[in-house]
Amino acid sequence: MEKFTFCVPTLFGLEGIVSKELTHMGLSDVKAENGRVFFRGTLSDMALANIWLRTGERVLLVVGSFRATTFTELFEGVKALPWEHFIPKDGAFPVKGHSLNSALFSVPDCQSIIKKAVVERLKSKYSLSWFEETGSKYQIQFSLMRDVATLYLDTTGAGLHKRGYRAVAGAAPLRETLAAAMVQLSKYRGREFFCDPFCGSGTILIEAAMIAENRAPGLLRRFAAESWQISPKNDWHSHRETAKTKMFLRDFELWGGDIDADAISLAKSNAKKAGVDRCITFETADASRFKPRHSKGILVTNPPYGERLLELREAERIYSGFGASMKHNPEFSSYIITSHPEFEHFYGKKAVKRRKLYNGMIKCELYMYY
Repeated sequence: MEKFTFCVPTLFGLEGIVSKELTHMGLSDVKAENGRVFFRGTLSDMALANIWLRTGERVLLVVGSFRATTFTELFEGVKALPWEHFIPKDGAFPVKGHSLNSALFSVPDCQSIIKKAVVERLKSKYSLSWFEETGSKYQIQFSLMRDVATLYLDTTGAGLHKRGYRAVAGAAPLRETLAAAMVQLSKYRGREFFCDPFCGSGTILIEAAMIAENRAPGLLRRFAAESWQISPKNDWHSHRETAKTKMFLRDFELWGGDIDADAISLAKSNAKKAGVDRCITFETADASRFKPRHSKGILVTNPPYGERLLELREAERIYSGFGASMKHNPEFSSYIITSHPEFEHFYGKKAVKRRKLYNGMIKCELYMYY
């Protein structure tokens, strides 16, 4: 079977975790770079990666790469790529992308040039003068970095963090991919008591439950490439059926608390949509009075950051109260993410280890207490 190069964009700081996931799937030539991980695989492997990746943002098929410092070079480079291998006569192929440290810095101009070049290529291959674009979507993405243009087709559609269980999120949602990464860093596998005292809409707990059950995160959703003519439908079906057989339907004990009763209602609803509500207990609770039902376990949480001055002071008060309550729970391994640079001071304890992560565009630290 023909192999292709694929690229998985990641949140900064998660490249190593994504690499481990892809390697664990048995995929080859896995290579991590800043903000992205590459691998080689078949179209069946593409389906496998979309269904099973927990911490990557999407799966892009690399169509080609070349140097381009002028619009002529960009046009000719794009036109030389084999678009007809992927896009059928009726395919819709919008273009989007970004430019960084490149002579061609105007994204709208690059979009226009790339679109024209793909049209010219397909016109010559299909002997057509006009494309209706009424069929399936083949989203073209481009990256111009240091004058090197790379063209991709997005096989995922809505980002991989869109698991299908969170239609509505709280005021400061944690992306599902980052939540899953935090759980993986805690090494939780379903054996210990697991809790989140600032659970919000329940994302960390739901991701933890899915990891404990070995539930494929893409099981409940659909992907862009499923409607592509070149993508075998039976591969997607086969990978999903195999994923169902790999699930561990055993009991796990997870607990989530939040001071906001509306957040707890939302978390319960999200857990039910994800199919993991049977093993998570949610309660309205104040983290400064945290009294877990077990003397030890794993705690992973995303407390308020406080992006504005008054909120910052409130966040500091919350950290102090939470830190005081955790002094009574020394047997817990805790993993706490925040953007506050003086978290340890207000929490009252130095972390054993810190790891730089990004929550969206917010630079954070994951404070680890073993």
